[in-house]
Amino acid sequence: MNFNEIKELIGIVNDSELKYFQLNTGDVNISMSKSDNIQLGENKQISSAPIQYEETVKPVQAKEESEPISETKTEKKEGNIIKSPIVGTFYESLKPGSPAFKKKGDTVKKGEVVCIIEAMKIMNEITSEFDGVVDEILVSNEQIVEFGQPLFRIV
Repeated sequence: MNFNEIKELIGIVNDSELKYFQLNTGDVNISMSKSDNIQLGENKQISSAPIQYEETVKPVQAKEESEPISETKTEKKEGNIIKSPIVGTFYESLKPGSPAFKKKGDTVKKGEVVCIIEAMKIMNEITSEFDGVVDEILVSNEQIVEFGQPLFRIV
């Protein structure tokens, strides 16, 4: 999530009647809580605590290794990248249990459907902009993806 999305989420929770909100998506965990301590008596004290939030990002794990990917390692891989045109949930197949549209090593042609991204209950077919072979799938099935996030590497 980017700063503006977090800021908007804070505003929504703050304006709601919720006292506690927690969001866990992928490697991002956000918790927000608010409390109103109202004491009306001789002191007539009213206090309200602001919303507190924290964002925890876990290290990204390599798919085939158990060691975290080093941030200083700058390995440039060849190929064309298919990026997400929208924010939503990545699905590798049309429905659960169905074979994936494309797997590593599959041939892909320009205009061919490679995955689906669900946004606001609408299933959006994502098509390849390139001809080639799927070298790498950069996200997991049912993962939340951001706008512009790399999905596939085509060589």
